[in-house]
Amino acid sequence: MNVSSHPIENSFELAALRCADLTPFVYQRLFTEHPETQAMFRSQGSALVKGSMLALTIEAILDFAGERRGPFRLIACEVVSHDGYGTPRELFIAFFAVIRDTLRELLGDEWSPAIAQAWDALLAEIEAFAGIAA
Repeated sequence: MNVSSHPIENSFELAALRCADLTPFVYQRLFTEHPETQAMFRSQGSALVKGSMLALTIEAILDFAGERRGPFRLIACEVVSHDGYGTPRELFIAFFAVIRDTLRELLGDEWSPAIAQAWDALLAEIEAFAGIAA
């Protein structure tokens, strides 16, 4: 497998070598760190919703961190959509940090300073893009 030179892409590629599906790891962390989110997911069909939501989020993250061809716009759309659900913007943004923290845990020693720095910058940019930055 060719590993990307882009630190964000690289973090996902390295994680893919360790697990086939990030979904259970991401949502376990989300529900542990933000227990109020568990009630936001219906019990029937929840796995499909979670998997789809995570896949779209990863696609938006990769586009936002890369060429910004279009999928990153989903972030702005989903901010408004989640506002309609009553989801606080801070909680919406916390999902991106949960993904980062899940990747960091999976990568262990391979979580490099370059990956950490790229994720920190990305999260700050996403916060500003979503209209929450101070």
